[in-house]
Amino acid sequence: MQLKPLGDRVILKQQEAEEKTQSGIILPDSAKEKPQTAVVVAVGPGTESDGKKVEMQVKPGDKVIYSQYSGTNVKLEEEEFIIVSQKDIAAIVED
Repeated sequence: MQLKPLGDRVILKQQEAEEKTQSGIILPDSAKEKPQTAVVVAVGPGTESDGKKVEMQVKPGDKVIYSQYSGTNVKLEEEEFIIVSQKDIAAIVED
């Protein structure tokens, strides 16, 4: 099965939460913060606004930072994904 986003939607695969702090303290699950970084898995075709096509600014494989409380969580074949609108993506992380 495969997810194909519509409009300006983007499918993200969330990065794993940090297991321990920089000083080496191992964090229990209840203390882990939900990371706001993810990898783009798929992007929709874009939308139209005022008769003009709005291009997608991200592509599969991009590492992005997204708004903390945005999106829809989806579980498909034991993998979890987040579906967000392109406007909920704040930045592309470049190495």
